[in-house]
Amino acid sequence: MLSNFTVLDFSSLGPGPRCTRLLADYGMRVLKIRPPRSGTRMLEPPWFGYAANRGIDQIHIDLKQLEGVDLVKEMVTEADVVIESFRPGVAAKLGIAYTDLEPVNSSIVYCSASGHGQDGPYSDRPAHDLNWLAMCGYLELGTHRTDGGTAHPGATVADTVGGYSAAVAILGALLARNASGRGCYLDVSVVDAVLRMMFHNLDSYLAGEGEPRPGGEMLTGGYACYDVYEAQDGRWLAVGAIEPHFWAALCRGLGLEHRIPDQFDAARQDALRAEVAAAFRTRPREHWLTTLGPVACVSSVNTLPEVLSDPHLASRPLVRDVRLGDKAFQQMTPRLAVSDPDDLDRQPVGPTPRDRVDELLSAFGVDSTRVRSLRDRGIVT
Repeated sequence: MLSNFTVLDFSSLGPGPRCTRLLADYGMRVLKIRPPRSGTRMLEPPWFGYAANRGIDQIHIDLKQLEGVDLVKEMVTEADVVIESFRPGVAAKLGIAYTDLEPVNSSIVYCSASGHGQDGPYSDRPAHDLNWLAMCGYLELGTHRTDGGTAHPGATVADTVGGYSAAVAILGALLARNASGRGCYLDVSVVDAVLRMMFHNLDSYLAGEGEPRPGGEMLTGGYACYDVYEAQDGRWLAVGAIEPHFWAALCRGLGLEHRIPDQFDAARQDALRAEVAAAFRTRPREHWLTTLGPVACVSSVNTLPEVLSDPHLASRPLVRDVRLGDKAFQQMTPRLAVSDPDDLDRQPVGPTPRDRVDELLSAFGVDSTRVRSLRDRGIVT
């Protein structure tokens, strides 16, 4: 689908790899540039490398040597996109900042994907997913533990939305390049992406509607029509009956027709929630999924094994069999919005073999004699 585009990926953690994973799944040719191989390496289960690097080749280049930087600049002449996730200023010290590469290829789309962005008081601060979610109000408005602290979200929400934001920005820049012929520089930060995700609550606050609070708003557990409930068998159900016709269907199914007018009455929510909860506890989860699932926005709170066995999710390409050497396992590969996903190169790729690296460098115009010289001096490993 996007096989005509080449991406040089200098990212390692956070939003960068999420971005290039998505671009590779949509068919872009992604080449990950890594530091020189060392004698020690972090032990990783085989599924981790496949999840991060399926369909992505890797070349180890020493950017602390001038010839390594020169090699990268030669490769940039044949590339469309560069993405990096260094701390602000590090790419410039290495000699691969946008200002270094734009003179080599004026059509390059260069994306810096970072946690806090390239400027501002926190731009150089270390942080991870939980920090960014906390900073942007996501954690505070979520579920709270019994000790008053906020609960963990259960997934790398910030990194993922940051990576998707980077991918959208890159695709937009490539479309703009079609008209202008010139590339651009993109400063994509995780906190900006999380703030976009928080627009509903932030816009409400900015409009003067008061400070959103946990358990007080529609999206934070304040209304009975948008909550989770326990069934008779101890299993849980999620209810998202926001629209009045879904709420009416829910109430009729629970035998609570008299509560239909009370959906948005803030003063009655505690009593309303108690009645809804009591009704759900009269039947097992499967009963409610069968009777209310089709009409009232009711779904199962699935465990991970149940995710894999869910009849709807199982009907779509969710997992595939993978073999890396003598190791066989399964890996999640959700469906992409393309007409023929089989056209995409999504096969597992372990450490890129030496002959494959030679082939890749040859495609960038580096002849075999020079490759051997670069290897002998540890610039390419």
